[in-house]
Amino acid sequence: MEHSVACRLASDEGIEVLDLAAAQTDPDSLAAATRLRRHTDADLAAAALDQISLRRRAVSKIGPVGAQMLWTRDGLEQATRGEVSRWRAQCLVAAGFTDVIDLGCACGADSRAYLDAGLRVTAVEIDEATAELARHNLPGARVLTADATQVFADLLKDASDTTVVMLDPARRTGRGRTWRLEDVQPPWSFVEKVIMSMPAVVKLGPGIDRSQLPDLPVTYVGHRGDLVEATLWSGFAGHRRGDRAVLVSSQSTLELPGGLANPVVGELGPFVAEPHPAAIRAGSLSAIDGSLRAVSDGIAYLTADVPVASAWLTWFAVKEVLPFDVKTLRAWVRDHHIGTLEIKKRGVDVDPVAWRRQLKPSGPHSATVICTPTRNNAKVLVCERCADFQGGSSLGPSVM
Repeated sequence: MEHSVACRLASDEGIEVLDLAAAQTDPDSLAAATRLRRHTDADLAAAALDQISLRRRAVSKIGPVGAQMLWTRDGLEQATRGEVSRWRAQCLVAAGFTDVIDLGCACGADSRAYLDAGLRVTAVEIDEATAELARHNLPGARVLTADATQVFADLLKDASDTTVVMLDPARRTGRGRTWRLEDVQPPWSFVEKVIMSMPAVVKLGPGIDRSQLPDLPVTYVGHRGDLVEATLWSGFAGHRRGDRAVLVSSQSTLELPGGLANPVVGELGPFVAEPHPAAIRAGSLSAIDGSLRAVSDGIAYLTADVPVASAWLTWFAVKEVLPFDVKTLRAWVRDHHIGTLEIKKRGVDVDPVAWRRQLKPSGPHSATVICTPTRNNAKVLVCERCADFQGGSSLGPSVM
């Protein structure tokens, strides 16, 4: 977005045009653009209609406040989910912080949650158009258009004992998303400088290699069925101890200690559970329930004789156990008239797409198959989902 367009959107003129755009049933249509151009020029009309489309998407991701904010497409795509931002804001308040320096605020989704939690915010954004949108989105905040690496030293001089820094390094390169610390921007060397200078929270991608990170607590954050981020905490002694898994929702926040030994491998029971990926990533499986056992060493499927109701687990009832053989499974699919087949797998050499072509599912029935090692060789488990014990949506690799 051009800076001039961002300034116009945030002005009184832009607010009036946005109201007109919001009245359009289909803001992406040519008819909507034609009607709006009766009131303003083509550039502002197109930008306003685009904002309405983005705002409608933002409501589902951020919450109702998203409909009041201005967005870039990249800014909305990369914004933290609203419930996660609000959880993190409450963590800062609980730790006694009063001020946040958000280095790289983008459109301001996280900073808006900090403001709404009663924290004072100084936000820094290097792109001038995005910074203009952030000024609109963060009423009462101080928003600087600057390179965070250049202004941090000055901001540090004004920081108090109750100031915390928020960092969300960009994790995209010309090749797409990256999990490598050496690719993030601002550079990881700058992040290290910040966390050695004052309390800080660093939002990282969930696939980051834990061994690359400093010896500080990391929280693996789950939201709905997804693992959405790894959060590094510096300067939170007494509030954040050790790695943890967190499951955030509008109703509650659940936590498990991390870094634990895996559950003991046991005999395959009549029920198999797929843990939430946040619990897997944090090494928290043993903390879910002591009755659970692993189906195989190093495999994140758990098994039990009786399901344990838990938001961390998605349960399947094992109906049949077949040899790990595509021909045997194809015969089973044919004989049982399976037309809708969900294929899940861990720890076995299976290409679900290739298997699906060979299985040729056809018929009125559906099934879930889980391909996994067990203590008695690899097996194909024919399963049904246990609706009464579902902790979330489908997790892990699957093909419908």
